[in-house]
Amino acid sequence: MTHVLDPGTLAAGTRPAAGSGTPFDDVTRSDAAFRAFLHGLPGVDQVGAEQRAATLGTRSIKTTAKAWAIDTAIAMVDLTTLEGADTPGKVRSLAAKARRPDPTDPTAPAVAAVCVYGDLAGVAREALEGTGIHVAAVATAFPSGRASRAVKLADVRDAVGNGADEIDMVIDRGAFLSGRYLEVFEEIVAVKQECGDAHLKVILETGELVTLDNARRASWLAMLAGADFIKTSTGKVSPAATLPVCLVMLEAVRDFRAATGTQVGVKPAGGIRTTKDAVKHLVMVNETVGADWLSPDWFRFGASSLLNDLLLQRQKLRTGHYSGPDHVSVD
Repeated sequence: MTHVLDPGTLAAGTRPAAGSGTPFDDVTRSDAAFRAFLHGLPGVDQVGAEQRAATLGTRSIKTTAKAWAIDTAIAMVDLTTLEGADTPGKVRSLAAKARRPDPTDPTAPAVAAVCVYGDLAGVAREALEGTGIHVAAVATAFPSGRASRAVKLADVRDAVGNGADEIDMVIDRGAFLSGRYLEVFEEIVAVKQECGDAHLKVILETGELVTLDNARRASWLAMLAGADFIKTSTGKVSPAATLPVCLVMLEAVRDFRAATGTQVGVKPAGGIRTTKDAVKHLVMVNETVGADWLSPDWFRFGASSLLNDLLLQRQKLRTGHYSGPDHVSVD
C-alpha cells in the first residue's frame, strides 16, 4: 500500500505555478531540484496497491445505493468521440445524447461533458448552448504529444477559440521518461496559460509510464504545474485506466490537498465499459479520498460505450427487466 505524504513535507500555499512566489518555486528552480523532489515522494508498494484495488473492487452495494451510483456515474461521463472519421453530424448526435441520455426517461441525468477534437468544439458548443454541459477538447498533438511546443499551444488556442471550456492535454511522455521533468512542467504551465478560463485536464498516459511510481510522480508534476484534473489515459494506449493506477492518482490528489489546500480532480479514461467498472471506481473514490470527490466537478469518466450500459442497468432497476441494447442510442 502507498503511504500518505506528510503535509509538512510541503509548505502550504495557493495553487503552485512557475513564478507564483510560493515555496513550490524552490522545487521547480532546476531539473536537479525537481528530480530530487519527485524521486523523494514515498514509493508505491505495487503489490499492496493491487491488493487494495482488488479488495475495493469486490465491494457490493445495496439496490438503493446502486441507483444513486448509476445516476452519479452518468452525471460524471465525458461522452467522447475521438476518431478520424468524426463529422459535425456525429458530434450533434452525441450532444443530443448528452442532453437526454435516455429519451424514454426524462429523469435520467445529463452527462458532464462532450469530448471531441478541437476543430469540432464549435459544433459541440452550439449544440449544447444553454445546457450547462461542458465542451471538452483534446489538444497538444493528441494522442502522441509529438509536436513542437508552438504547435501544441496553437492547438490549445484553436480549441478554446472554437468554444471548448475544458482542455484535455497530453504530457510529453518521452521527456518525462528521460527525466526532463522541468521541461514537462513548463509545457503544462504554458498550456494552462493558453487555456484562459477553460479548465485543464492533464493526461498522463499511464500505460506508457509503466510503473506506479511514475504515475505518482507524473500526478504531482501535473498538479504542481496547475492541472485542474489529472487523467489516466488517451484511450488509445493499452493498458489504459486500471484500478491500481486510479488508486495511486486518487492518493496523490488527496495528499496534494492536504499539503496545499487545493483540490484537483481525477479522470480515468479508456477501458471503462460497464456499470460494474464504474461502481468499482466510485467505491474507490469514496474509500480513498471521500465524498468531496463524488461530484462531476472532481471526478469524471472518459468513455464512449459506458453510458449505454449505465442506461441499461438503470432501466433494469426502474422496470424490473433488462431492455435490449437497441433501446439505447448507438454512439
